[in-house]
Amino acid sequence: MLEKYLKLLLIISIIIISSCNEGEFDGIRFGLAYAPQNLDPRFSTDASSTRLIRLMYRPLVDFDNQQMPAPALARWERLSPTHYRFVLAAAGRRFHNGMTLTAEDVKATYDSVLDRKNASPHRSSVALIESIEVSGQDTVDFKLRKADPAFPGYLVIGIIPKALIDQGHDFSASPVGSGPFRFKSGFVDGKLTLERIRDKKIFEFIHVTNANTRVLKLLKGEIDIIQNNLPYELTQYLESKKNIKVMHRNGSNFTYLSFNMRHDALKDKRVRLAIVHAIDRERIVKYMFGAKTRLAAAIFTPDHWAGDPQLKSYDYDPQKSKALLAEMGYTKANPLRLVYKTTNVPFRVRIATILQHQLKEVGIDVKLRTYEWATFYDDIKKGNFHLYSLSWVAVKSPDIFRYVYHSSSIPGSGGKNANVGANRNAFIDRLVDEYIEKAENTYDIKQRIHYYQKIHKRLIETIPVMPLWYEEHMAAMRKNIHHYQISYDGSLDSLINVTKSPK
Repeated sequence: MLEKYLKLLLIISIIIISSCNEGEFDGIRFGLAYAPQNLDPRFSTDASSTRLIRLMYRPLVDFDNQQMPAPALARWERLSPTHYRFVLAAAGRRFHNGMTLTAEDVKATYDSVLDRKNASPHRSSVALIESIEVSGQDTVDFKLRKADPAFPGYLVIGIIPKALIDQGHDFSASPVGSGPFRFKSGFVDGKLTLERIRDKKIFEFIHVTNANTRVLKLLKGEIDIIQNNLPYELTQYLESKKNIKVMHRNGSNFTYLSFNMRHDALKDKRVRLAIVHAIDRERIVKYMFGAKTRLAAAIFTPDHWAGDPQLKSYDYDPQKSKALLAEMGYTKANPLRLVYKTTNVPFRVRIATILQHQLKEVGIDVKLRTYEWATFYDDIKKGNFHLYSLSWVAVKSPDIFRYVYHSSSIPGSGGKNANVGANRNAFIDRLVDEYIEKAENTYDIKQRIHYYQKIHKRLIETIPVMPLWYEEHMAAMRKNIHHYQISYDGSLDSLINVTKSPK
């Protein structure tokens, strides 16, 4: 496989060397493996959108290096267990259309998220808000239906102007925030253009699905930076090029295999157990990822304050898989048949093919279905799948437990205009619900961690998803790009400081 890639790259590199570069571009071009799906912070859930939104919008609250809530646009105080007051800071309060960001904009943003008619996927995270009251331009009070000591960490949605909300402005097509980057144009012909406000430097984010093409554009100078979603052999190839520098770091993004609990076979825990014991994660990580990729046991890394460093995941045990399948009546003549959905990004297709092969070894017949990202993600959100694999990115607050695993967060639960949480595999477990609710209602940090760890253990026992790994982050860039740093969660925040020197 490595020889195949190297031969392909050698041939095309010769073509590149003999061709002329495009006209000089003074800005910075970033290659994206996935196109952003929605640039409105009230509705975005995909990784590309989330990372770009952080550049264009500011939230009330962000997180520090210990993954604890920290002031962003506002500082706060708890006036009572169910009453929080936020006071806006002086800085960062100019929207890109020239308007001043006020408490009314904060209220309007969260009122819009809470409005059931808007079907915001983030509604379930802030549904405990009973009322929002404004006092002048700088102060906004949140009153809660019930106490939740982690509440400030839920207020991470980028603030948008009330005047534009009232006008029905399309923020996805034309973002207006108060972040360090201003929207210029896009997403047209696979390119989004932003302007860094402090120096008017232009940044182009270019969607290039194919990893080979992305690498070749980087070598030719048509792209300045790429990050993640490369086969390991391509990363090694880039490390051999003198005009390219490559960075690696461990990450917190949680990759998982999800099971549809509505499926006749998959709702049987023995089937899910047979699948998890059939997958050799260590072998996949060794040959497909860099050395900083770690096997996962839970949505939070072991070093996260809400994680569990003692948690053990599933062993690779194909004989146990075969025994479980035989116990349920599955044989070569009558195999378990499932469909696995993934994107058409070649790197993800290769991983899917490996999973397909490993499952076939124990007698599970898996058909692969690959789609453009938008089609794939739409199917996942609708629950139209048997198996799929995705990653949770930038997960910092334990409110993710309710959003992903609580029975109230099953999309569409509760009838028309119901919440659209991310419990897409329809997982229901009384104990998980109970532990989530108890954690939300205690101010004792040790008790909260105790319940979070009980949630982790219960998820290992019930297997709504199979934890796979925390993928390492890698970034490759031209040698004339400076000050880019890879964040723990793979965000693009360091573009605030990136510079580009002449060639």
